[in-house]
Amino acid sequence: MDVRTIVVLEGDETGQELLEQALRVLAPDVIGFELELPRFDLSLEHRRATANGIVHEAAAAIREAGLALKAATVTPETRGDVGSPNRILREEIGGRVIVRTGRRLPGVVPLGGVHGPVSIVRMAVGDAYGAREWREGEGADEVALRTERIERRICRAVAEFAFRLAERGGARVFGGPKYTVSATYEGMLKEELDAAAGRHPAVPYEPQLIDATFALLIAKAGEPLVVPALNRDGDILSDLVLPLFGSIAGSESLLVAFDDDFTTRAVMAEAAHGTAPALQGKDVANPLAMILAGAALLSYGDAAETQQASRAVREASLEAVADGVRTADLGGHAGTSEFTDEVIRRVRSKLDVWATL
Repeated sequence: MDVRTIVVLEGDETGQELLEQALRVLAPDVIGFELELPRFDLSLEHRRATANGIVHEAAAAIREAGLALKAATVTPETRGDVGSPNRILREEIGGRVIVRTGRRLPGVVPLGGVHGPVSIVRMAVGDAYGAREWREGEGADEVALRTERIERRICRAVAEFAFRLAERGGARVFGGPKYTVSATYEGMLKEELDAAAGRHPAVPYEPQLIDATFALLIAKAGEPLVVPALNRDGDILSDLVLPLFGSIAGSESLLVAFDDDFTTRAVMAEAAHGTAPALQGKDVANPLAMILAGAALLSYGDAAETQQASRAVREASLEAVADGVRTADLGGHAGTSEFTDEVIRRVRSKLDVWATL
């Protein structure tokens, strides 16, 4: 993939502030080459003003460019409002899986003895998100209903992607849906996981019900794990797993769209956390996840310079944490801009040294 254009999706509150920090790291005087960075304003105000038209425009741009960096956005709570832009983006770019990996941060002690990386591979579309919802009756007799759906194509994508990821990382595929209670609906994912296990016999496979997955996760987290999940199960699991390694702002989130032959067509990277309105304007939020999201996008480039820049950003970010340059959520005293400044300094230094070698 030719990494020359990254679609930038602007967001809300602290999410937008952290996006700007990540873009500082992707500047040409830092990484050594220029990127085209077309911007789309996905703030709640603009989504309302365009009746989500801006989201559809952004999705079209991602389909063309193949890569996107997204800030956290506000999802309104009121029924009948514009809703979440994430669902529209995932559906329109053909997203199939979302991958979030909790990993050890140097010098940060994880919780519960967790030290092996834990990757959550979840459905990108369907399930509880985008379900048709309605209410019937009145008063105490009123009932709320919704109709959820999952597709075998997406179940197969989650299963195969999980086993391929585990194969590359020497990990165990662990967990699964509540297939005993929901044999028809959730059982579809279990069927595809079992089939993928047959195609990848060298990968350790330990199916568990989702409730047992939560209960056993820490006990198993001494080894690398890949946990496949339904859409909402995976969303909840991610919010549990990432803080185990020190902070929910310690890892990027990737939405991957690919063909039936698993050829990647588009990747949207973002931080797994929300807009953190309480931190807005205080220069204390952790930009690590957003910076790593930018590095992840560079890694999809075929050119040596993009691969080298991706490595430099990743190493610089983690080395800064290792050397004690940390924001408050990781027990440090560095501000948002200060941490980014340190990453930029280290990236420049690495690329200069590597150029001489």
